[in-house]
Amino acid sequence: MSERDARALSFGAATGEYERARPGYPDEIVDAVLAGDPSDVLDLGAGTGKLTRALAVRGLRVSAVDPDPAMLAALAERSPDIPVAEGTAESIPFPDAAFDLVTVAQAWHWVDAPRAFAEVARVLRPGGALALVWNERDERDSWNRRFGEIAERSGAEVFLDEPVEFAPPFDEPVTTWVDWSRELAREQVLDLVRSRSAWLVRDEDGRAEMERGIRELLDSDADSTAAGRWVMPMRTVAFVARRD
Repeated sequence: MSERDARALSFGAATGEYERARPGYPDEIVDAVLAGDPSDVLDLGAGTGKLTRALAVRGLRVSAVDPDPAMLAALAERSPDIPVAEGTAESIPFPDAAFDLVTVAQAWHWVDAPRAFAEVARVLRPGGALALVWNERDERDSWNRRFGEIAERSGAEVFLDEPVEFAPPFDEPVTTWVDWSRELAREQVLDLVRSRSAWLVRDEDGRAEMERGIRELLDSDADSTAAGRWVMPMRTVAFVARRD
């Protein structure tokens, strides 16, 4: 198994940390994703259901697919009415032309893009859309930059350093960026670190070193330490492209 695959499949060991510490998605991003008024939606790489639930509450028929059974179990426990299935972006367990919209949040950087574009196009109806969504820490903020130096920049953050390109039969995407901030308690920041692949693939010594560095970073902000809350500036992007 490649290092990328090992990282992609590591998250099931941290479903609790993932659910507690990973952010959801701003309403403006969900609005952008749903611009075509879809009815049947597939959330690929759904994880514990951060985006899945935001789509389902809009009254859509949403199904969720993830390669990790532990992540799907966490999603199903929290949202038992949402159908779930084990699968990948390269092998989607649904028939042709089953959906108006396929969403992939915080996961496209793990896929084999040429195979995934073809497979997503297969399950989309003509005129349907593929929406790629990512949350990332805003590294214009110095505290966030230091966080990334200690805990490693995520695969998503590295991926977004380059333009996101779509392949046929998809057209040019409509891109929406939203700047926002989230407030976290100390343990949430630590859980955020523990939910990341860079932590999950390390040995015990490597994890201890990373956690020690993050604790020192937390303590370096006297005002936040006194308040017990740390503000993390965020950026969220959605790329929405329609198929022929």
